Amino acid sequence: MKQSLQLRTSQHLALTPQLQQSIRLLQLSTLELHQELEQILSDNPLLERLDDALDNSVRLLADGAISSPPSAQADPVENTAASAAPAEGEAGDPQDSVVGDDHAGGDTDWSFDDVARTGKTPDDEDSRPQLEAHDITLREHLQEQTRLTVRSLRDRALIELIVDAIDDHGYLEESLEEIHARLPEELEIELDELTIALKLLQSFDPAGIGARSASECLALQIRRLPKVAFVTRRLALTIVEDYLALFAQRDFNKIKKALGCDDEDLREAQAVIRQCHPHPGAVFASGRSDYVVPDVIVKAAKDGWQVLLNHDVMPRLRVNAMYANALKQTKGDGSLGSQLQEAKWLIKNMRQRFDTILRVAQAIVERQRNFFSHGAVAMRPLVLREIADTLGLHESTISRVTTQKYMLTPHGMFELKYFFGSHVATETGGEASSTAIRALIKQLIGAEDPKNPLSDSKIADMLAEQGMVVARRTVAKYREVLKIPPVNLRKSL
Repeated sequence: MKQSLQLRTSQHLALTPQLQQSIRLLQLSTLELHQELEQILSDNPLLERLDDALDNSVRLLADGAISSPPSAQADPVENTAASAAPAEGEAGDPQDSVVGDDHAGGDTDWSFDDVARTGKTPDDEDSRPQLEAHDITLREHLQEQTRLTVRSLRDRALIELIVDAIDDHGYLEESLEEIHARLPEELEIELDELTIALKLLQSFDPAGIGARSASECLALQIRRLPKVAFVTRRLALTIVEDYLALFAQRDFNKIKKALGCDDEDLREAQAVIRQCHPHPGAVFASGRSDYVVPDVIVKAAKDGWQVLLNHDVMPRLRVNAMYANALKQTKGDGSLGSQLQEAKWLIKNMRQRFDTILRVAQAIVERQRNFFSHGAVAMRPLVLREIADTLGLHESTISRVTTQKYMLTPHGMFELKYFFGSHVATETGGEASSTAIRALIKQLIGAEDPKNPLSDSKIADMLAEQGMVVARRTVAKYREVLKIPPVNLRKSL
């Protein structure tokens, strides 16, 4: 093959570092954004953050003196910055918001805030960092009860040995035989001693602790429930000890036939069993709830619905005046010059991020007005392409904006992706949103007769009567998404 040189022209897209940072900031959640910002602030000395959570806290100086937080009136730089910030909706040149340009004094900072905020006084309880109390674990709780109730050191050691074998749910992971087998023979501990220690442990709080099965756990709790009739308690104990599998499957007919009881007796026993907790140790679990902070807030207004950015999650940034002025005087082109440019890029990209979120949220609210007025049953079909064409953005940009961004509405907190749903055809030739169909399914099941719950086929027929053509398999899929059990598990006495 003969080799030759050819010259041809082609087009390709090059992602600049500024564009890469803009895309990255856009797809981050609020928590990830603040973590990313803290890392950037630690690496770039030319960037400052004005909304430090500890600014209004009382500080202890090196000489032992107490430093009071500066008042809002004593900080002219922050007040000037807040009053000079552009109003919401104005484009504004981000370069004009950075120290180092031809502004008076060269000390103008950039802020998202429309108006100056009033700082908290030192007397405010929320102005001081609060220390969280230590969470007591299940093991510590049981050991404390052991020290208070057991005087013999040998018995206390045996109970603590069993406590070490209890899992986070409160169940005994090992059998007493296995625990006894791994004990040294020179201790001369009998299996009966471990059995007595377990019985004593099972009398501790919470009720049901130290059980070896779900049946034993429920039985321990039923025996300690107050104000329960003897006949009802005995029937409930018989069900959890011998017929727990049938009770979980709600096969009440077999239970009534085996025990020779009627519906009223079984209903009373069921009420007793439902007072029990299948995992008594879960109340001491160290898992913490994840709280979601909204990015935008929707409020009712005279002319419709108003969409506002949540200023509490919007960082206030500016370029450090001292470094910027020194760099301007020396006209250096070293690392400080590149860090100054990175600071300007970050400020611009942060403004662009929140501006894009606001535009997308406004477009969503405009198309889902019926949802905000009437709830989820009035949700209309919506796809990413429709919002992208309206705002002149790419579909991937809309996908990044709506991921892990949340909107606070009068109906609750929702992720922006919640307002997008697939199309389902109706008999009239129109389209219905899958979100609205799920809301209707939830309403139908919520209003059903507990003794005769609706099957998936019956729900599909009821939706068809309302003009929505939905297959039974689709109803089953939506029901599972809503975490609603099947018809046999929803049946009650």
